Amino acid sequence: MPLPSRQAVLPPLETLLIAAAGGITFAKLGIPAGLISGSVLVVSIAALVGRPMRVPRSFQRVCFVLVGILLGAIVTPETLQGMATWPLSVAVLAVATICMIAATTSYLRFVHGWDWPSAFLGASPGAMAQVVALSAEFKADLRGVAIVQVMRVLLIVIGLPGSLALAGLWAGAVFGAPEPAGGSSLVELAILVAVSTALALLLRWIKFPGGLLFGAMAGSAILHGTGWVHAVLPWWVGGSAVIVLGAVAGSRFANTSWRTLVDYLGAAIGSFGVAVAVAACFATLVMLLLPFRPADVIIAFAPGAQDQMMLLALALTLDPVYVGAHHLSRWLICTFSLAIFAKSLSYGKGEPPPEQKPWTRPGQGMSDD
Repeated sequence: MPLPSRQAVLPPLETLLIAAAGGITFAKLGIPAGLISGSVLVVSIAALVGRPMRVPRSFQRVCFVLVGILLGAIVTPETLQGMATWPLSVAVLAVATICMIAATTSYLRFVHGWDWPSAFLGASPGAMAQVVALSAEFKADLRGVAIVQVMRVLLIVIGLPGSLALAGLWAGAVFGAPEPAGGSSLVELAILVAVSTALALLLRWIKFPGGLLFGAMAGSAILHGTGWVHAVLPWWVGGSAVIVLGAVAGSRFANTSWRTLVDYLGAAIGSFGVAVAVAACFATLVMLLLPFRPADVIIAFAPGAQDQMMLLALALTLDPVYVGAHHLSRWLICTFSLAIFAKSLSYGKGEPPPEQKPWTRPGQGMSDD
């Protein structure tokens, strides 16, 4: 069997090294969601300046399964119990999430002229890993979706602690989830990987949208949510998979002009403002009608990453179970919404979008690695 050529090996290797450097640097700086945000940012910059950024399709598929296992591990019996403890607050959050998706989708579609699949995926107030995976699978505008999602995460995790500090609360740096106490059982880890991989392959076989990611996530969530398994992927495995997903998103910035980037940034900041405005309205309603601490409600309703919001709650000495239950509820709503509507909103394989964005030149479309 002939060895792969140098031209086939060097671009993916360069892409992964650059992604790892960016993700690890952001994480070391204490930026929440730093692994994916950092990898997306630096690979995007490299692609914008002309470097050949590419991640092999087979490698992407493996990472989709690993990220699915990682995401499912956030479901625990405690967070599921918390969802039943605060039904009215969780119900308000559910309505707020649907309104955020609808308002932000409409904003991106009608103000910035995005197509419906890209607008819908860019509007998701959470589930960033699923959004990136589905954007790649369904030929959505991954460059635009990635910018909108990364900007949302960065603005939330950088701006929210400072805003709460101005209100009299102190927020320390958040570096990432700690290692599980006592480590993970090898037997449980093997069961986790086997069940999650089997469900991932099953959903892919029946052509379920994003089957590899959603199948692995479902298997992991069932095992962790029922308490049957407590093992989690080693930090370096999960972290590496997240970095690769960031590289996938960043590599789609090839052949993107700076004018296009500026247009995307406008969409990102505008959509962020829409999502925050909707979340603020519903959070204010909860604070006025229900006996919860304002800081708990603000963190719980913020459209940020679920695990990072829980860590932020811990750093602020808030209620991590309340925050975790609400973000898990929002994550579930986003996940099911993506699973249900992504296929109907996606383009057929090999079909061009129904309309080109005014700033997109012929040949600027994203590659199908």
